[in-house]
Amino acid sequence: MTSKTIKYLSIGKYRSLQTCASPRGTFTVLALDHRQNLRRANPRFQDDEELSRFKLDVARELAPYATAVLLDPEFSAAQAIAAGALPGDRGLVVALEATSYAGDATARRSRLLEGWSVEKAKRMGADMAKLLVYYHPDSPTAPETEALVAQVAADCLRYDLGLMLEPLSYSLTGDRLSAEERRYVVVETARRLTAIPGVDLLKAEFPLPADSPEADWPAACAELHAASQVPWILLSGAVPFETYLRQVMAACQAGASGVAVGRAIWQEAVHLEGPARRDFLRTVARQRLIRLASLTQAMALPWTKIYATEAPLDWYRTYPSLCFPTLR
Repeated sequence: MTSKTIKYLSIGKYRSLQTCASPRGTFTVLALDHRQNLRRANPRFQDDEELSRFKLDVARELAPYATAVLLDPEFSAAQAIAAGALPGDRGLVVALEATSYAGDATARRSRLLEGWSVEKAKRMGADMAKLLVYYHPDSPTAPETEALVAQVAADCLRYDLGLMLEPLSYSLTGDRLSAEERRYVVVETARRLTAIPGVDLLKAEFPLPADSPEADWPAACAELHAASQVPWILLSGAVPFETYLRQVMAACQAGASGVAVGRAIWQEAVHLEGPARRDFLRTVARQRLIRLASLTQAMALPWTKIYATEAPLDWYRTYPSLCFPTLR
């Protein structure tokens, strides 16, 4: 595991991470910000009320077993608070982006959700903001995406709110990324985008395809850890739970600080309703999340090994400041 230079965070950002992690400093984030892929998976979710109801069902049953919950502003963030589906002792991460992308599939453009902002997320009580971007280091749209990340990161610095960045890779040819190219894209993306001031936590893809030889996983995860300048957590995508569990072990052994897990936990519930949905969430999904929480608690690298903060007695006179310098 590559050691990292300790960095100072401002008080607000330090508190963002603290609120979304376990007392030990590891993350088990329940991801529920999905929108279009849920609509595609179940035609009933074309109805906004049905989509929101599903998200609140999942949050209500599983949030107590996560350190934080990632929700979208359209159908779940405020609704989960109002319905009592989000416990007050769990972190709230709220997405900023519009679902899907604009432009060509081989030159994707990421977008912010119209009418939504970092300021609004902060005001409604979010503990952290999340930005998803589609990114390939060699795409002609890469500079545009980098500028978008920098813009949002600057807003998070202004409002002293932690920023979780979720870059999703894609092919420039339309073909499936090979194992070699996926590794390059995921690692180089981490290297470039986590260098942007104000990015605090990387929600990373696994750096190899799920069907690649497991003997190659440790080195690829170690390369990702070395490239990221901030703590990173592993997203689940749509891989089966047992596959994801093995990926998480490899990631945590390399230095990951936890997970952001969605469909690997609850994807079967998408096609269930009523008591059947609740039963699945209370049994199979809950046990999956508990297993992941135990694993990250035991194996993940605490984010406090990477970040520190300080509060001199007169700190309030100059607050808010942007960010403390790197600790040498």
